[in-house]
Amino acid sequence: MSFQNRLSSGEFVILAQMNTPKGVNISELVNNARRIKERVHAVIIPDMDNGVMRMSALAGGVLMRQQGVEPIIHVYGRDKNRMALQGDILAAYVLGIQNIVVVRGEDMPLGDHVDAKPVDDLDEIGLLSVIRSLEKGKDAAGFELSGTPSFMVGCTIGPYSDDQELETELEKARKKVEAGAGFMICPAVFDIERFASFAQKAGGLGVPLIPTVFLLKTVGIARYMATYEPGAFIPEALIKRMRQAKDRELEGFIIAGETIKNLKGIAQGVQIVTLGWEHRLPTILEYADL
Repeated sequence: MSFQNRLSSGEFVILAQMNTPKGVNISELVNNARRIKERVHAVIIPDMDNGVMRMSALAGGVLMRQQGVEPIIHVYGRDKNRMALQGDILAAYVLGIQNIVVVRGEDMPLGDHVDAKPVDDLDEIGLLSVIRSLEKGKDAAGFELSGTPSFMVGCTIGPYSDDQELETELEKARKKVEAGAGFMICPAVFDIERFASFAQKAGGLGVPLIPTVFLLKTVGIARYMATYEPGAFIPEALIKRMRQAKDRELEGFIIAGETIKNLKGIAQGVQIVTLGWEHRLPTILEYADL
């Protein structure tokens, strides 16, 4: 069953995020895909995530298809104008990639090519609108296409640290849904009750919510995120639990697995993010009983 059909049927979907390599050695990416192909429903491939130059998400999506894994790729307007974006989107379709998440690319100073010039020809709303136009048979300039694509298109909603920021993010999300987004990737969840409250407020958007489950590799990472990323909202009790664990690394996997199990019934799936530890995804899935 395809990712789109699973969402439509209300099934809880398991997504794993995998970055493409910074180079042409694809062995790790391919091997990780083979390890989990029977245990996840699709793999999300970011494109130059965190502003770091890597092999394109388009190539990563094709590699997933070759391993029998359904791909979902990121697209955004930071690096390309509307012509190049449309060309890539059409290419993705004919290469068998029919799932897209429209995201906002990180600012260049945060990446590894700080002198690169951003394009930003289209924002998220504009890009979503262009994709829907392509699906109706016309490009952004109004010219007819020879053959039309069809996609399952998603978007993201940003983190928030207070109610005012939440209302701002929900309004942005509403506009993305109106522009054509059919599902929403949500920020990392470390507090189930907080996410449940968010899900209730976001329910009016009328699209499936897929929160992120982020693997906390160390206590230091957890503490850093709690201090410098207030939108992450990592409870002090969770940090204490990791600090007191006999095996702190293992505790991170247990927490991630528990989070996935607790999100069933609240969300319609999860995106698992390990940031370089994709080879350990099976461990998380084991503690999630998946």
